Amino acid sequence: PDGPLEEDGGSGAGVADDTAEFGLVSVAQGPRLGIGMDSCVIPLRHGGLSLIQTTDFFYPLVEDPYMMGRIACANVLSDLYAMGITECDNMLMLLSVSQKMNEKERDQVMPLMMKGFRDAAEEAGTSVTGGQTVINPWIIIGGVASVVCQPNDFIMPDSAVPGDVLVLTKPLGTQVAVNAHQWLDIPEKWNKIKLVISREEVEQAYQEAMLSMATLNRTAAALMHKFNAHAATDITGFGIIGHARNLAQQQKNDVAFVIHNLPIISKMAAISKAGGNLFGLLQGTSSETSGGLLICLPREQAARFCAEMKSSRAGDGQQAWIIGIVEKGNRCARIIDKPRIIEVPYRGSVVSAQEGSNNNASPPEVQLT
Repeated sequence: PDGPLEEDGGSGAGVADDTAEFGLVSVAQGPRLGIGMDSCVIPLRHGGLSLIQTTDFFYPLVEDPYMMGRIACANVLSDLYAMGITECDNMLMLLSVSQKMNEKERDQVMPLMMKGFRDAAEEAGTSVTGGQTVINPWIIIGGVASVVCQPNDFIMPDSAVPGDVLVLTKPLGTQVAVNAHQWLDIPEKWNKIKLVISREEVEQAYQEAMLSMATLNRTAAALMHKFNAHAATDITGFGIIGHARNLAQQQKNDVAFVIHNLPIISKMAAISKAGGNLFGLLQGTSSETSGGLLICLPREQAARFCAEMKSSRAGDGQQAWIIGIVEKGNRCARIIDKPRIIEVPYRGSVVSAQEGSNNNASPPEVQLT
């Protein structure tokens, strides 16, 4: 199938986010978060501590196995980062080797994928201590991330208030970019979009998508504490509107999220239009993989959050955009009829690890909105 495929089972139970009605529970030992949100929060019997855990996996969506490993690890960790958690105590790797691969392919591809996963875990300050490998018709990669926290280490995703603003920390459009790259070799599909984008631009957008998906949301998680975030989630398989609605349903207050701006990888909006509303990108339904955090911040803090994301040395050229508002409502989310499209330029090419390069790129200059 075309594009990133993901069923976001971040709650540690391998289930999709449409079971959100079972989300937040208040218990005597401390807050508990179950099926429906990014991670499960389980109060432990000892000293006010909580176990926070998440799992996720998917099929390969880029050609570079090393980058695929990094993307998979970043995607798993994002569920912790969405709760403002910056440290992970342990990771497990879930790996499926395709029975269609010959021995040579297996020996070349799988070690690179595993190395990418381990390298991203090391960058996150954690390590992979085990996991499970199986033989399957398809290649699958994912993992489990676990951490034991004190109450002030995490931010429950339920305290948005009217007057907050919505901030997004990665551009949208990864599904379109990955598919456009596949279509370079499929004439009937390439012919639909070639009038709005060049082959070189497709390659650049693909590299930008890979770089974005492989980038950890750890800096944003740390800044959530500094700037008093009220709630957050990560944008993955259900698109920005699906995850915004899910987050809105978890709120304690009667609020609604209204999205006015859509930061999108350059030219991906044009491809979506040329393809006949391809993947619903402009309607917010296009799947993302290892996307950014959608954060509810106090209005007076949001611009400083965005500025610090861009200037942070640890942020490695990351950005953030104010994309909407929180208003009084019935726990729903919507995108306005004609949202402003913010074209996010390409930062440069990603070269795979086997060629011995690093993937640092200079940040683009985009006006914060």
